[in-house]
Amino acid sequence: MDDRQAKAATRFVLATIFVYAIGFGIIMPVLPQLVVTLGETTLSEAARIGGWLILVYAAFQFLFGPLIGNLSDRFGRRPVLLLSMAGFGIDYAVMGFAPTLAWLFAGRMIAGMFGAAFATGYATLSDIHGEDDRARVFGLIGAAFGIGFIVGPAIGGMVGEFGTRLPFFIASGLAFATLIYGFFAFPETHAPENRRPFRLARANPLGALLKLRTVRGILPIAAIFLLWTTAMNIYPSIWAYFTQLRFDWSEGLVGLSLAWVGMLMALVQALAIGPLVKRFGERRAAMIGIVSGTTGFLLIALVSIGWVTYAIMAATALHALAGPSLIALMSRRVPADMQGELQGFNSSLTALAAIAAPLIFNPSLAYFTGSDAPVRFAGAPFLISTAIGAFALLLLIATRRAPAATD
Repeated sequence: MDDRQAKAATRFVLATIFVYAIGFGIIMPVLPQLVVTLGETTLSEAARIGGWLILVYAAFQFLFGPLIGNLSDRFGRRPVLLLSMAGFGIDYAVMGFAPTLAWLFAGRMIAGMFGAAFATGYATLSDIHGEDDRARVFGLIGAAFGIGFIVGPAIGGMVGEFGTRLPFFIASGLAFATLIYGFFAFPETHAPENRRPFRLARANPLGALLKLRTVRGILPIAAIFLLWTTAMNIYPSIWAYFTQLRFDWSEGLVGLSLAWVGMLMALVQALAIGPLVKRFGERRAAMIGIVSGTTGFLLIALVSIGWVTYAIMAATALHALAGPSLIALMSRRVPADMQGELQGFNSSLTALAAIAAPLIFNPSLAYFTGSDAPVRFAGAPFLISTAIGAFALLLLIATRRAPAATD
C-alpha cells in the first residue's frame, strides 16, 4: 500500500469513529427523557431501564465481536467497516421511530450485531502502521472519538430541546453519509498474504479466548483491559441519569458536560499519548492513565457542586492514556494475521465490560436514589468504580513484560 492509500484508509477510520462518537453522544442527553416517556416511569427507574439498553447492545457485541474480527481477517477490513456503518444508520433510525421501549431494545440489538467500528478500525491501523507507532495511532482513534464526543452531546443537548427524537435521525443521516464516503474513498488495507481461512470455531468469544491464550502475555493484559473498561463504562452507563439526579441538570447541561469530556479526551489522545508513550513506554503510560482515572472516580463520588466536576475532569484527563496503551500492549504480542482476531476479541472484552457496568452501576444508582433508599447517595456507583480501577492498577503493577510476537 502506498502512502496516499494509507492516508486515505486512516482518514476513513478516523471519520468512522468520529461519526460513531457523534451518534453515541448526540442521543445521551435525550435518552433518559425518552425512556421516561415510553416507559411511563420515574427518572430513577429510567436509569435501571437505561442500563438494560446498554446491556443488550453489549451482549450482542460480545457475541458478534469475534465473528466480525475473524471476517475482517478473512475478507478484509473494507467490507466489514462499511457494513458496520450501515448497521449504525439502521439502528438510529429504528430508535428514532420507536413507539415503545421494545423498539429501543431492537435498535440496540442491531447496533450490537454490527458494532465493529472500533475493532476493525484498530485492525486497519495495525495493517498500515508499525508496532512502535501503534500506541500513537490508536490514540488518534481515541482523539477522533473525543472530538465526536464534543460535537455529539452539544448538538444533542441543543436540538433535544425541540424534540427527543430529532437527535436519533441526525445520527442516522451521518452514519449513512459516512457509508457513502467510505464506499468511494476507503481502500482495502489487509494484504492478501496476511489473510487466513475463516473458522467458525475461532469466530466466537470462547474460541478466540482459547486461541489467544496460547500467545504469551496476552491474558493478563486482557484482564486488566476488561477491568479498566468496566470502570470507565460508568460514564456512558449513568452519567446522564447521575447528573440529573445529583445536580438537577437539564438535557443541555448534560450535553455540555459530555462535550467537555470529549474535548479533554481528544486533547490528551491527539497531543499527549504519543510523547508520553515514547518517554515512559506503553506499560507505564497505562499506569498513569489508570491512576488518573481512578482518582477522578473518587472525587466525583464525593462532589456536591455540579461545576466542580468540570475541574475534576480536567485534572484527571490523563485517564485517556490507559485504553490505547493497553490495546497497544496486546497488539505488540500477536502476529499480522491475528490482528483482526485480537481486535475482535478486544471488542468482546469491551462488550463484556459494557454488560457488567450497567449490572453494577445502574442498579446501585437506582437503589441509592430511590424513595426507599436507606441513605440517599448518588455517588455510590463511583465508589464502586474506584475500587475496580484500583484493582486493575494492582494487576498491571504485578504483570511482567512479554516479548513481542514474530510472524
